[in-house]
Amino acid sequence: MTSSPSLQLADFLRARRGRVRPDELGLEPGGRRRVSGLRREELAVLAGVSTDYYQRIEQGRGVKPSDEVLDALARALRLTDDETRHLRTLGRAARRPSAPPPRQVERVPESTRRLVDLLPAPAMVLGRHLDVLAHNAVANLLFGGMDDVLPGERNMLRALFLHPDAQRVCPDWEESASEYIGMLRAAAAEDPDHPRARELVGELSLLSPEFRRMWARHDVREKVKGVKWFARTPVGALRLDWDAYPLPGCPGPVLVVYTAAAGSVDAERVAALRELVGAR
Repeated sequence: MTSSPSLQLADFLRARRGRVRPDELGLEPGGRRRVSGLRREELAVLAGVSTDYYQRIEQGRGVKPSDEVLDALARALRLTDDETRHLRTLGRAARRPSAPPPRQVERVPESTRRLVDLLPAPAMVLGRHLDVLAHNAVANLLFGGMDDVLPGERNMLRALFLHPDAQRVCPDWEESASEYIGMLRAAAAEDPDHPRARELVGELSLLSPEFRRMWARHDVREKVKGVKWFARTPVGALRLDWDAYPLPGCPGPVLVVYTAAAGSVDAERVAALRELVGAR
């Protein structure tokens, strides 16, 4: 389950602190350590805050650090750009009043649905929690029959962690799973009390040991672009680039399109997928 913003902030900092080796920052290893990474007092010194103040942040004791403090912690921990943005999101959430923000139902405009259907490449619209809100016939064939799954169960994480053949047909399963978990972690930080986030994290934590293991790492990633392998499709194996495009006026959902370089074997196989769709 997702936790309060203050506890999410604490968990994220603890996880990242444990990954930093003291010698990477020019610190002496010292005597026997009880922690695998930086000590709290070491991180506090590097970030220019008191040890007591940082300890209260990491214990989730109602401290609401400013952006300046969060940026100092990000620099000290050598966070990536995605991780730094995630840290700021968690900090903003911790500073917000306890009342939940107004939520909008994720809808796909009819014009976007028409665009998805017209695209020659596999395409889908993903919601902020990785629910498949719309997809075209080429994507349905590429992903092995999304039309056969109930709309409420069409979710990229559910497919990766709960489908019995997922690891066999997805050559880069670990990378894809880590990527999607990072996306869900970023979405949950924006609204940790969202019922869909709680439902999805709760279900996958209960049913998948692999999800529990990877969720505990507190990795974060944004839906921007990547590469995905498909081991088994009706036209053979495929390696496709994917790019995500925010929908105009619709915060949250993104249009994801899978493409291959012109003239490549993968592009020829995508064309073969289109031909199969047209033949049905």
